[in-house]
Amino acid sequence: RMKQIVGILLAAGSSRRFGADKRLYPLADGTPMALASARHLAAICPRTIVVIRPDDSVLAELLAAEGLETVVCESAAQGMGHSLSCGVAASHNAAGWLVALADMPFIQPASYLAVLHALKDGARMARAVFDSEAGHPVGFSADCLSVLLALTGDQGGKAILAGDPDLLVPCPVDDPGIIHDVDRPSQVDVSSMPSSS
Repeated sequence: RMKQIVGILLAAGSSRRFGADKRLYPLADGTPMALASARHLAAICPRTIVVIRPDDSVLAELLAAEGLETVVCESAAQGMGHSLSCGVAASHNAAGWLVALADMPFIQPASYLAVLHALKDGARMARAVFDSEAGHPVGFSADCLSVLLALTGDQGGKAILAGDPDLLVPCPVDDPGIIHDVDRPSQVDVSSMPSSS
């Protein structure tokens, strides 16, 4: 089978600032936030892995009902770096990874595709950019495997992206959803996003 670019949704956070489990918080249409984010990524990457915590039985059931693949990160409490490394390890033979966050449910399909196409065109790393501000998703080619597997702590892929900026391909998109991560219930309303005009 040809190697494919695998989607990784990081959904193992603790929602400390939100005041409740924001991953299960319903959007306007009633869909739990993490499930909406997972659906959007899976629509672009046929193989998408959702990284969750060991105690995530409710979220795991929701994702399983959708036919989505999950990976439990035993060290998720130690930070996003552990979660990303865990997702990459579960798909170590991929051609690359398209990485998104569970608390960013408003990213448009075109933004996922922009980063995916950059990877397919040979980028080592790629990242969506809106109005000069970098956001998600981010993409890593298979060349980044060893550094992704070595991630720890709470930095996620940020240090890798910053470590070799000449190899990072920016993907300009007209989508404020790429910088709209939900940290408070008031931000669940799509009207609270920055303007794309």
